[in-house]
Amino acid sequence: MSILKRELGVEKQIDSFLNQVIRSGLIFSQGAEAYLKGNRADFQRKLKEIVEVEHAGDDLRRSIQQYLYTKTLIPESRSDVLQLLENMDSLLDRFKGALWRMEIENLDIEEDFHEDFLLLINAVVETVESIVRAVRAFFKNISAVADHLDKVYYWESESDKISTRLQRAIFRKEELRLSHRMLQRELARHLDKIADRAEDVADNLNIYVIKRSL
Repeated sequence: MSILKRELGVEKQIDSFLNQVIRSGLIFSQGAEAYLKGNRADFQRKLKEIVEVEHAGDDLRRSIQQYLYTKTLIPESRSDVLQLLENMDSLLDRFKGALWRMEIENLDIEEDFHEDFLLLINAVVETVESIVRAVRAFFKNISAVADHLDKVYYWESESDKISTRLQRAIFRKEELRLSHRMLQRELARHLDKIADRAEDVADNLNIYVIKRSL
């Protein structure tokens, strides 16, 4: 059963907003890969693109919020939906922030670490895509949410494992300056925190589902 019932207009807006979150993850993945390969032209294009997507996502979120505040739509769940949208928007912001961090620090990442960074990026994006599917289910078919949440927790766990392995490898490379090791470690931690944030959203979503079932 759809939580939005017959509110097709706002349902389409929410779908569009969630599409922006998915798109931001794909752009982030492509941009980070271009950065690792030293393709700065492609990286700059992806940085510009993710900024545009973030702005589009913000506009959609504000439009949805205005609708929820001014209409009598799902009054018993309005606060949960508003918080859920804010949380999803924070994931989009974090993808943008990760690319900006690469741009600002202009860090030369050791080639030995490229494979694990790519694996970490993939796990993070999979985590966010799984929470997007869970949120879609919350609005359209609440009984399917649990299956998607399981995938969120799986990919977040994978992200933790890869990040830990990568950080350990970085600090075992003693020929690197300590400052260089620390910057690469902080980038790995920063990426892993995106998956952690998606897990937090999953925990909150699980509570919303329980509340809807009471």
